[in-house]
Amino acid sequence: MGIFTRVRDIISSNINAMPDKAEDPEKLVKLMIREMEDTLVEVKASCAGAMATRKKIERETHDVRQRAAEWGDKAELAVAKGREGLAREALLEKRRYTERAAALEEEALQAKTLVEQYQADIMQLEDKLESARERQRLLVQRHIHARNKKRTQTGIRKAETSDALARFDNFESRIERMESEADLVNYGRKPTLDDEFSKLQTDDALEQELAELKAKRQQ
Repeated sequence: MGIFTRVRDIISSNINAMPDKAEDPEKLVKLMIREMEDTLVEVKASCAGAMATRKKIERETHDVRQRAAEWGDKAELAVAKGREGLAREALLEKRRYTERAAALEEEALQAKTLVEQYQADIMQLEDKLESARERQRLLVQRHIHARNKKRTQTGIRKAETSDALARFDNFESRIERMESEADLVNYGRKPTLDDEFSKLQTDDALEQELAELKAKRQQ
């Protein structure tokens, strides 16, 4: 697969619409990120090569144009000296260099177009790479959450299917029985002398409070 084919495939892919039901979305995103990074490095290297080629062509074009100008000057000199044959040969050399310069300018234009295409692809790849890395971060968070949720639900399921709840019911029954036994400790016990006097004091306090309420009501 050529570099531009890979670039076009990556740029046209929708990272945010990747299927969440994939067998391992996190691994898939990681592989895509690695492919993007490798492709980006290759595109940048190719772009640098194209830029170097363009500069080389521009330098060569300048030299060729300069040589054509020099042969033009020689042709003028030959005409001034009455050497028409020599002037004709100088003009032929000038034409040859002029045609070479035109061809080089066309190559330079193609190199410029190629560099611009590389630069545009680099920008789009970097945007896609940033989106993929963000997608990877979210997938990692979701994977951790899903793993913890699965562990929790598994624990709940085990608790529901085991005898843990039965043991809790048994403990609760035992505690209730102990509470009932504690209530029966003093049930039917004959009150002591202190208990009788305490009861009298309580009755007096109640009667006094009741009398106060009645007096307040009459007022």
